Amino acid sequence: MIKLHHLALALAAPALAHAESAQDQANGFIEDSTWLLLNRSVFDQRDYRHGARSNGARNAYKPRDQRNGAAEEWAYGLMGSVQSGFTQGTVGVGVDAHLYYARQLDSGGGRAGKVRLLGLDNEGHPKDNAARGGAAVKLRWSNTTLSYGEQRVKTPVFSSSDSRLLPETATGFFLTSQEIPNVKLVGGHFNESTDRNASSHDRGFVVNYSNGKQGNSFDLAGVVYDGVPGLVTSLYTSRYEDSWRQHYLSASYRKPLADDRSLGLDLNLYRTSDTGKALSGEIDNTTWSLISNYRSGAHTFSLGYQAVDGNTPFDYVTRGAVYISNAVQLSDFNAPNERSWQARYDLAMQSFGVPGLVFSALYVRGSGIDGSHVDPRGGYAWLGYGEGGRHWERDLEARYVVQSGPAKNLALSLRHSVHRGNAAQAETDADQVRLAVEYPLSGGF
Repeated sequence: MIKLHHLALALAAPALAHAESAQDQANGFIEDSTWLLLNRSVFDQRDYRHGARSNGARNAYKPRDQRNGAAEEWAYGLMGSVQSGFTQGTVGVGVDAHLYYARQLDSGGGRAGKVRLLGLDNEGHPKDNAARGGAAVKLRWSNTTLSYGEQRVKTPVFSSSDSRLLPETATGFFLTSQEIPNVKLVGGHFNESTDRNASSHDRGFVVNYSNGKQGNSFDLAGVVYDGVPGLVTSLYTSRYEDSWRQHYLSASYRKPLADDRSLGLDLNLYRTSDTGKALSGEIDNTTWSLISNYRSGAHTFSLGYQAVDGNTPFDYVTRGAVYISNAVQLSDFNAPNERSWQARYDLAMQSFGVPGLVFSALYVRGSGIDGSHVDPRGGYAWLGYGEGGRHWERDLEARYVVQSGPAKNLALSLRHSVHRGNAAQAETDADQVRLAVEYPLSGGF
């Protein structure tokens, strides 16, 4: 386990503290408190096609956990959260709390293969409603904050996804420190993660591809540096107990060219190897992606490449800890030895008199999949990868955010996605239509 108290002491050197720290500016527990109430409605319709492989497993993330046929759900989610301020003094104390509620509006007439906006009952049907809540206590000294409890976390190796109806949460310790200018240090120790459609907190960790026995803890440490204009770099290390060690390296660069033109480049690299009891089997995997984008006024053009080197797929704990560029709506393009490329176009309609409206289109194609050497006793044998696997995905989306008036910040998005492939790539052919409406309300006390 990463020794968080040792890390906190190392970060607490007074000589490195800012002239006026965040804790120096604390106004009080109530005075700095804020609240957020997010209303979200999601309609998700999927048509699973014959012609590509369709597998099933308890931890599956992508559509392969569904049977061929139609799937349709419509549900409403209400997410309330409160973030207190910190008490005044050398060490500030605060509390963050949340309560989530989900209600089924329609389940598609009992069609097979639910899209799992909500959890399933004992008969495999979506539940009528579900609720869960939690809280975390937080302490702050100078510019260093330590929180313990149920919380949402955002790192490249362990991250709470919010891509469906309700968000993920995780239970454990999380430390962030910004005592050094242009440097952020993080550390964490967690003993469980709660899936987006779960209503309980006792199911261990959400693992996306392995069906091996779960480890009991997850540890991480990382550093982010933004001291060079236009460049942000980060380095993380993590350990999923008795399963794997994973390291992450990234660099993101933005260069303004002239007026409304800019160039961007993003590199993401993961290195994963088995450790301890190797509960998911032998893992020796290096996965990286590089994507460039060019923006000119309302138009943004992107081109990317992604590679997986290893006889197992790139895997991760929690739904959101996948920062590779070709992890898109229906597939992560992360199969053993896979090579994939992406082309994307975004159009911002503000230049045409419609601020808040954005259209996007992307296409990803992957090939060269070879999973014939996967550990037969490990957690990935069930996927049934073959040789010569290939597939593609096309995503089209329109998103609009109201800019002013009583409905300000109301967001609507409509997405259509298509995935096709052969049997060796192990994921299901699917068509998806997804409509989401969000309306946030927020304030202070």
